[in-house]
Amino acid sequence: MSPFRSTVRTLGLLLLMTAVPPLRADDTVDDPHLWLEDVMGEKPLAWVRERNAESTRSLAGGNTAPAFTDVEDRIRSILDSKARIPVVMRIGDHLYNFWRDAANPKGLWRRTTLAEYRQPAPAWEPVLDVDQVARAEGENWVWHGATVLEPEGRLCLVALSRGGADADVVREFDLDAKAFVATGFTLPEAKSRVAWRRSDSLLVATDFGPGSLTASGYPRTVRSWDRGTPLASAPVVFEGRPDDMGVGVACDLTPGFEREFISRQITFWTSELFLRRDGGLIRIAKPDDASASVHREWLLIELRSPWTVGAGTYPAGALLAADFEAFLKGDRSLHVLFEPGERTSLAAWAGTRNHLLLTTLENVRSRVAVLTFADGGWRRDPLAGVPEFGTASAVAVDEMESDDYWLTTSSPLEPSTLSLGSAAMPAKPPEELKRTPAFFDAAGMTVEQHEAVSEDGTRIPYFQIGPRELPLDGSTPTLLYGYGGFEIPLVPGYSPVVGAAWLERRRVYVIANIRGGGEFGPRWHQAALKANRRRAYEDFVAVAEDLVARRVTSPRHLGIMGGSNGGLLVGNVLTMRPDLLGAVVCQVPLLDMRRFSRLLAGASWIGEYGDPDKPEEWAFIRNFSPYHSLTRDQACPPVLITTSTRDDRVHPGHARKMTARLLEYGKPVLYYENIEGGHGGAADNRQKAFMEALAWTFLGRELTD
Repeated sequence: MSPFRSTVRTLGLLLLMTAVPPLRADDTVDDPHLWLEDVMGEKPLAWVRERNAESTRSLAGGNTAPAFTDVEDRIRSILDSKARIPVVMRIGDHLYNFWRDAANPKGLWRRTTLAEYRQPAPAWEPVLDVDQVARAEGENWVWHGATVLEPEGRLCLVALSRGGADADVVREFDLDAKAFVATGFTLPEAKSRVAWRRSDSLLVATDFGPGSLTASGYPRTVRSWDRGTPLASAPVVFEGRPDDMGVGVACDLTPGFEREFISRQITFWTSELFLRRDGGLIRIAKPDDASASVHREWLLIELRSPWTVGAGTYPAGALLAADFEAFLKGDRSLHVLFEPGERTSLAAWAGTRNHLLLTTLENVRSRVAVLTFADGGWRRDPLAGVPEFGTASAVAVDEMESDDYWLTTSSPLEPSTLSLGSAAMPAKPPEELKRTPAFFDAAGMTVEQHEAVSEDGTRIPYFQIGPRELPLDGSTPTLLYGYGGFEIPLVPGYSPVVGAAWLERRRVYVIANIRGGGEFGPRWHQAALKANRRRAYEDFVAVAEDLVARRVTSPRHLGIMGGSNGGLLVGNVLTMRPDLLGAVVCQVPLLDMRRFSRLLAGASWIGEYGDPDKPEEWAFIRNFSPYHSLTRDQACPPVLITTSTRDDRVHPGHARKMTARLLEYGKPVLYYENIEGGHGGAADNRQKAFMEALAWTFLGRELTD
């Protein structure tokens, strides 16, 4: 699938993290904690170490130590388990997998054959040992994946990050020799985008020095770089504007359909797409807020707003297909592959050699169909093997040569399965190859879907996972989880960590499908954009109130958790309705919405939240800025805030300053900042287990009698 289905990947860590972000005239007046934004400053890091020590003593020391260690060890055993499904991608004749466990904490890139993969314990051939590379080079490398030169499948570009930051180093690697190419392509640390044009040439968007980055800190120029020439002398083939979000590159190397693309990401939700052909650029005539991608002869366009073109008008959330070359020549004949309903939305699509796999959500439950073009139209067949109640994901094994697909399915109480099927035979159930073991005891548990009514009357669905027999007296410790942003849906899948650390203790876990997410397509997301942002938080409050009204739990036993944009969510609910809550876990969060656009990648999210530099927009943004909404005299439940020093996406200053303000106001708060880990919060399984154990120990302590 074309990378242009998604927005530009969160793209120069070093430049952005070595200085305190620029100040506004009024910042020093109302922000006494501004000094904590100096990420690597001696004084802020001393403050961090002090907070970390306090949290470790409180949650992992003293009388709490045995319980903490039990949870940490259990989570670590799950993360390191050799019984996990090894997720694979096909390159040439092999299936490749990246694997972390106790023996390979930084990870091992390895390969096997399909025949061997079918075995209960496949024999794996090591390809790249990241632990070994890290030791040899004295670097804390974290694997960021590989870009393979297809269809040859021999050369690839391996991305490695220092400590898990978004910025990475890119190096050419030979899969046959299982070694880095000594004189191969190499990119220094940056938030780069790179694509193979052919074996001796790349399209590159990276940090080329002063003036080459956008205000968001992402690349704004694209160069064509040929082997054996200096990167600095590579000719510029495209240049975006300084106030754009960034630029991206992609090359389709499908035999017979070779094409080069450049994207200009104007904002998070608007973009332009160009075909690079014969030395020039041809703009693809799509709406700016639509995403476009290609599969063989087809151009596919996903709409975020209604589009009137040719003889038709197409709704937001639709997926359209057109003959690519005919579309370039002005033909606007479009095929409707998907049209949303009141409670249905497009989740994903993937192309095989002769078919499309369409995954949709129907009331937040997965459905998959196979689409086949024949006789001038598209036939739709349901895909066998998709569970009635759960999640499913179908992706191509090799979209260039095969109609085979991987199907991954799960539900909150049923372990994940990986199956292999053929889109040419959609009615034939796929062959189950792997199944995750039951990492926790789900006996006596059930999954229910309920609805709460938000403040404006909108019905908000949520999933409740927990004991089938509840006392319904408000005594059950319950954790409510949410996100509500960037059109990302929350679907109920199998989470061994949640099961082992929470559900198995006869507690309840709830997933809220609030507005701002993508559960019901663009309209569900856009209902909570910018000035309407508080609707997402009202929805979350409505779910909390419904849980209390149904006597599932009570405020004393109700906790909430969210990360990143979900951290902003729980930060706002903390300031809006502290009376509803017994505990709050806020992870890698945004919290200071006055300065978010000045911190690291924050400027790229103006399309989601608004621009705080515009007085008329700050007027509504301030109403969902927890750092500014918190008051000294309001009640406050216990709070745990966690982040990472190496997070170069959401600045750790958000978490630091909110913690400092809570402490200033005398509120009960614990803080832990992992020195590594990037936006994911942890760089390896050991760190992840520790961070997870902090959160679950905190929740267990605060929400139980």
